[in-house]
Amino acid sequence: MNSRERIKLALEHREPDRVPIHDSPWGATVSRWRKEGLPDEIPVEEYFGYEIVSFGADLSPQFPVKILEKNEIYIVETTSCGGVRRNFRDYSTTPEVIDWPIKSKKDWERIKERLVPDFTRVNWPSDLANFSRAHEDGKFITYSAAMGYDLFQSYMKTEQLLIAMVTETEWVKEVFRTHAELLVSMAKMMMEKGFKFDGAFLFNDMGYRNGLLFSPETYRKTLLETDQMVCDFFHGHGMPVILHSCGCVKELIPYLIEAGFDCLQPLEVKAGMDLVELKREYGDRLAFMGGIDVRAMVHPDPKVIEEEIQRKFQVAKKDGGYIYHSDHSVPKNVSFQQYQHVMELVQEYGKYT
Repeated sequence: MNSRERIKLALEHREPDRVPIHDSPWGATVSRWRKEGLPDEIPVEEYFGYEIVSFGADLSPQFPVKILEKNEIYIVETTSCGGVRRNFRDYSTTPEVIDWPIKSKKDWERIKERLVPDFTRVNWPSDLANFSRAHEDGKFITYSAAMGYDLFQSYMKTEQLLIAMVTETEWVKEVFRTHAELLVSMAKMMMEKGFKFDGAFLFNDMGYRNGLLFSPETYRKTLLETDQMVCDFFHGHGMPVILHSCGCVKELIPYLIEAGFDCLQPLEVKAGMDLVELKREYGDRLAFMGGIDVRAMVHPDPKVIEEEIQRKFQVAKKDGGYIYHSDHSVPKNVSFQQYQHVMELVQEYGKYT
């Protein structure tokens, strides 16, 4: 059974030969692993057998990216969205937003006119060659894109965006819808030009450690309709939709199911997203990906991570509907040896008898 078949079965709530495997180590984590034994010539996703390969388009307004400041610790750059960000030189953390391009509705009009489908938004020669290799290898290939609230934090200050979602609902709906229409148009263009996607992998962080960033009612008023449109498009092409949303988004799950999302990822443990609890409550309607606590990976007692995986896999993998992933991304405090042990446990406890 190849990755495409395995993940397809899992997302259809059927049992494959084993739990599918995917993960997201930070670049700084991979750099550490190279020093600790990960072969230089083998990509990390190939070494550990990750099964999802994603492709997408540049959905930004395509403003020029320029370095404004650089030292031995930080780098400050403009973004293709028209903002300014500061990051560590190794890009090992979420960047700090210095400036936002949308401060008024007038600024939005300047952005909106640039959000149109265009052939130049895809690196065709490179991406098509990589797609052909991944397809031949039997990988589960997704169209990947950020969307909605989380994406527009790159355009607007968080407080401004949250207030607008409540006080200027129709304008915010138009903002989200405009970008979603570009997302769909570019997916359609890529499919017409040779890409064959097995699913979609979309990103919209809507929670933090203690709960939602806005109410379920605000989601219903500003995002639900657009999310339904996007899911309907992909479902119309036989593609299940995986949603990445960080933080505690439990209250949104009924709405996400209504919108048409097929799988929720990454299930942050420290935010209260309990894989076992979620599987028992929603497992007949929603698949899950993630939920394995990265803090257990670094515990000095290897039995801690073994108990974590064994206990959760026992419930999550039943009747399909589960894909392994860390509960966010793998940080650089996880050693190569520790992560090798994680992968061995995933293989051991992920088997279906």
